[in-house]
Amino acid sequence: MRFYHFWFEPVSERVRLALGAKRIEHERLIPDYDDDETFFELGVARQAPVLLWDDGRVETDSQQILRALDSYRPDPALFGPLQDAQWQALQGWRLQAAGLLERLYAPVRPAYQGLGDHAAHLASYKASIMARFGASVEELANDRYGTYAQLDALTQFKDLGAFLAQHRFYAGTFSAADVLLAADLFSLQLLDGITLPIDIMYYFERVQGVCGVDLRDGLISG
Repeated sequence: MRFYHFWFEPVSERVRLALGAKRIEHERLIPDYDDDETFFELGVARQAPVLLWDDGRVETDSQQILRALDSYRPDPALFGPLQDAQWQALQGWRLQAAGLLERLYAPVRPAYQGLGDHAAHLASYKASIMARFGASVEELANDRYGTYAQLDALTQFKDLGAFLAQHRFYAGTFSAADVLLAADLFSLQLLDGITLPIDIMYYFERVQGVCGVDLRDGLISG
């Protein structure tokens, strides 16, 4: 099994956490940001994550990969502890939060290897951000407080932290919900001046402990 990912993509981190939790042996490959050839050989657009199964199947959707990993190795179950209503509520939040998260991710990604430590890759990335948002990485960084305030109004981080402190995990037991939440929220703390509630920080540590994965991996500063 081969896992292709970028350090700076939260959707890649979802899969990395899941593979760690299930203790699935795999080869991890980190293509260059502009490596079209590798993805052409895989038969997909340049994106991450990509999971190449040992039977030749290729999957790129992180949530489909999580379900497939549950079938491949049922223990620990990622979806077993989750009620449908819990999963749907989380999906609803993620759909509403997607635009805000992407605006917050934009100035964070250069903190990771493969992007911020390579001048040409960084320049290409900044151009893509300008084309996508009509604003520069620097402008989005300057707007981080307003964007985070909107995300907090939607998410209620303090209440979420208190809930996670009481129940330890989203469904009371480690599940796919924790893979998504930890991967999606972890990098927000890299924004200058943004502080997530301490209960959420402790929650990240619990998720990392279950998965045997350090979400700080890939940061240029270590």
